Amino acid sequence: MTLDQLLASARESLSTLLAERASRTTAIATMRDQLGTDAAITESSVTEVISARDALDPQIEAATARVAELEGELARDNVAAELAARITPTRVSGVTVGAEPETYRRGGEHSYFRDLWMSQTYGRRDATERLVRNDAEVFAVRAADGVTGTDGAIGEFVPPIWLVNEFEKLARPGRVIADQIRNQPLPGGTDSISLPLVTGGSSAAEQTQGSAFSQTDLTSSSTTAAVTTLGGIQRASIQLVEQSPINIESVILQDLAAEYAKVLDTFVINNNAANKRGLLNVTGINAVTYTDASPTVPEIWPKIVDAKRQIHKGRYLPATHVFMHPDRWAWFEAALDANNRPYVSDDLASAIPLLGTTDGNVPEGLAGKIRGLNLPVFLDPNIPTTLGGGTEDRIIFTRSPDITLYEGAIRSEAFRETEAKTGQIVFRVYTYAALMSARAPKSISVISGTGVVAPTF
Repeated sequence: MTLDQLLASARESLSTLLAERASRTTAIATMRDQLGTDAAITESSVTEVISARDALDPQIEAATARVAELEGELARDNVAAELAARITPTRVSGVTVGAEPETYRRGGEHSYFRDLWMSQTYGRRDATERLVRNDAEVFAVRAADGVTGTDGAIGEFVPPIWLVNEFEKLARPGRVIADQIRNQPLPGGTDSISLPLVTGGSSAAEQTQGSAFSQTDLTSSSTTAAVTTLGGIQRASIQLVEQSPINIESVILQDLAAEYAKVLDTFVINNNAANKRGLLNVTGINAVTYTDASPTVPEIWPKIVDAKRQIHKGRYLPATHVFMHPDRWAWFEAALDANNRPYVSDDLASAIPLLGTTDGNVPEGLAGKIRGLNLPVFLDPNIPTTLGGGTEDRIIFTRSPDITLYEGAIRSEAFRETEAKTGQIVFRVYTYAALMSARAPKSISVISGTGVVAPTF
């Protein structure tokens, strides 16, 4: 078990103990209120509950110490790893990264986009040399991070490592589902990725002495993920690029990264083309229909259980994630039971076990947990809300390791031809991606129907 897993387990144990103590404290207060009015409640019975509550304190102290110990160990590991990344050289193809400043760094003297323009337009040797050295630095750092096998680039350069990291950080909030499925580097030199599928398996049976064993030949087919191109362009004036005292990389990349994140995530969710279908359009997924003119949380609960159950039944492996639109989760949060208690609460002691807990005010990303199913809930605003009759959204359950997104290295180019008359430069940033979504359709369950129309508050 990893340190992160040990820490998560320790925190969960502490949380359970604290919830139990709070529950017993509430029970004690209730019993004291009923002393003298309820013959079944005596000072002796109250004392017994107090003793049972106080018996939890040593366990809570031990669990708290264990959490603190693991958190301290994790913090020390993170500090050591950060220090090692700063001072340990990484050598690839004759380039050492970490022992000297990177060619392009935040606030550095050289501008990546300016050099890209000067190299491709004027053939400036010094600019080209810096670009080539930067490529070696980027691939060295990415290899040290365990990112290998990315598709090759010919005729274009790779943004500097700080921009690649910025691109990914900016992109993550807008690509919730894309980041939660299995991510792999895109292999080079191919327009598609194919995987074999076993469609018919072996047989086994009781063998009578002297008779032949049961035999059934395997049958197979394949599934394919087509490579697609994703990217965008941004224009900047020649004067801004050549004369500006500041580097313009962050301005351009912020805008392109945010848009790329949205487009990639939408591609993963709802694309509908052969060999690159989004999760909602894969043939053979578990379709769960919730029909209800006046939907409520208790009425949708069996559908939630069914969505999880069908992954178990069809894949013989557990579901790992639940994805929904932020409005849908807000609908769950707003719902109250017959005693005016919320179904979703950050108070473990009072939360109804049926649905779940919330991690706070989260507009997208990990928002909470369905306690009854032990499944994390992720919010993704890219889930469409105009399906069905034009007002329906979808709740998506997945076994995410069965779905693979292949992404290539980010590439960038500069052009002046199309905007020569207006004195502008066109910067193009793009990459290739492929989605293997149909490998195991039964790893996806989708709740649809009139019961998931746009919620009202």
